[in-house]
Amino acid sequence: MEKVKKVAFHTLGCKVNSYESEAMLELFKEAGYQEAEFKDESDVYIINTCTVTNTGDRKSRQIIRQAIKRNPDAVVCVVGCYAQVSKDEVLAIEGVGVIIGTRYKDGIVDLVNEHLRTGEVVVKIDDVLRLSEFEELEIHNFKNTRAFLKIQDGCNNFCTYCIIPYSRGKLRSRDRESVLAQAKELVSKGFVEIVLTGIHTAGYGEDFGDYDFGDLLEELSGVPGLKRLRISSIETSQITDKIVGLISENKVIVDHLHVPIQAGSDEILKKMRRKYTLEQFEERIAALREKVPNMALSTDIIVGFPGETDELFEKTVATLKRINFMQLHVFPYSRRKNTPAANMANQVEEQVKKRRVSELVALSKELTAKYARANLDVIQDVLFESREGDYLVGHSSNYLKIKVATDAYLIGQIVPVRLVNIEDELIGEIVK
Repeated sequence: MEKVKKVAFHTLGCKVNSYESEAMLELFKEAGYQEAEFKDESDVYIINTCTVTNTGDRKSRQIIRQAIKRNPDAVVCVVGCYAQVSKDEVLAIEGVGVIIGTRYKDGIVDLVNEHLRTGEVVVKIDDVLRLSEFEELEIHNFKNTRAFLKIQDGCNNFCTYCIIPYSRGKLRSRDRESVLAQAKELVSKGFVEIVLTGIHTAGYGEDFGDYDFGDLLEELSGVPGLKRLRISSIETSQITDKIVGLISENKVIVDHLHVPIQAGSDEILKKMRRKYTLEQFEERIAALREKVPNMALSTDIIVGFPGETDELFEKTVATLKRINFMQLHVFPYSRRKNTPAANMANQVEEQVKKRRVSELVALSKELTAKYARANLDVIQDVLFESREGDYLVGHSSNYLKIKVATDAYLIGQIVPVRLVNIEDELIGEIVK
């Protein structure tokens, strides 16, 4: 009897990478492969890479070398953003068999077979800036309780610090009928929450002209059986009056948004080539909170951007407190070659970046605790996702992570829970 081949995945970076890894895993399973743990010996290793920061590049190289060392006879396949922009660096690592950029992931099994047949390194990378079509990678089964649905790829913003448009290409949207069809299929399989994801998620439809993200939200929120619709990220310029109205009136669309601000001063926002001023950003947030007062808002913030003085950093701290986010995702500026910011004057020292990151991480904890206090004794609808000892753990619609002591099996179900304790962790009790 022929031995069943094994495939193991290691995914770095964003939710889009996680989505694409799940889709590629399905392709391997359809070809007869069995999934293995990455730490174990496997016939094929897939490293889905990230290049957002220098740390992402370094981790990608480390993981590639770990796979080669674990089984020198395995096919090591390097895919994704780092492979796309740094092909020569990947080729220099002896033992890599297949290199795929951010396109052709739908043909990964055939490319692995090509390497096995020829013994040659297979490289499949295109100029992504010329791509105009969305590459569909469908997932029919997820390991967790919420389903991710990739609706677009690429970005047209070209912020001065960002390498992503060069690794992912320009914005491309998935066909409306395809999005709706997969949403309905996921609901039919028992998923009660769908998370819309992409590189520039709410830019969906900008390449259509007659159908935009608000239109898609409206249609998806009407899918029978869908209980929750979550947006992975949205720019303030995309929070239109229509979307504000949909969130306030439609209980399916959750009361949490991740809205990247990146800097808290107009001086740095301009240098970043962000497409808003602080006044415009805060006006949209105010319009949203007027309709949804308890709206939970998380954000991304970059510290140590070239030219960020202590005074400008303090402006950022004041801005974050004033807007009153519930959580901050803090990143030190990473100097990416071939981006305009890499050649800007007044680069900030690493130790200064590290100190500022620590200050904002501490602020994030304060803001999260403040938001939790405002929700103490409030009943939340919690989607239970996992078990930790005596507790079931899940997220409320406004993305509070809540634990409940119970021996009932409620994973995958949305249950009303009253938040009763916020000391070290958020503890709730089920409301009968």
